[in-house]
Amino acid sequence: MLGIGAMVWVAIIIAALAVIIVIYGLTAYNGFIRMVNRIDEAYATMDVYLKKRYDLIPNLVNTVKGYAAHEQETLDKVIKARNTAQGAATVEDKIAGENALSGTLKTLFAVAEAYPDLKANTNFINLQQQLQNIEGEIANSRKYYNAVVREYNTKTQVFPSSIIAGMFKFAKKTMFEINNAEERENVTVQF
Repeated sequence: MLGIGAMVWVAIIIAALAVIIVIYGLTAYNGFIRMVNRIDEAYATMDVYLKKRYDLIPNLVNTVKGYAAHEQETLDKVIKARNTAQGAATVEDKIAGENALSGTLKTLFAVAEAYPDLKANTNFINLQQQLQNIEGEIANSRKYYNAVVREYNTKTQVFPSSIIAGMFKFAKKTMFEINNAEERENVTVQF
């Protein structure tokens, strides 16, 4: 049997461990909340640039339409892909929509290549430059979003923070990445 002094020390040690565990749990939970907010902020930033691109595409299509009216099927596909990507409700749907839109934009630029007068049009050149700038901003915002998601996903999977993640249902988030090899090719913007 332990003496009263030893029992007091055991009780103090147990209480100290309980306090440490509670403090760690609160700190880890608050860390997850901060990371979720950073992910939301990164996604919102990326969404702003995607919206700028969505707004630019109809102008680009209308410019091409003036020179290549018989390419209506291609132009319709671009607009449909734009509308699908813009209307996506989830990150997964947004990723799929963006991948489809990138593919149709490649087709649109391929059509533009066949029309020298269009390639020389000042409005078309300006729209291409704007699109190229926006694509750079989208790429940078995707990098930031993916970095924040990677950090969050790592925290949800490593011990002991994975215990807190499981307790409070902090689930792994989806990275914003291109899915197939064809879509990994650069969109060619020729002047």
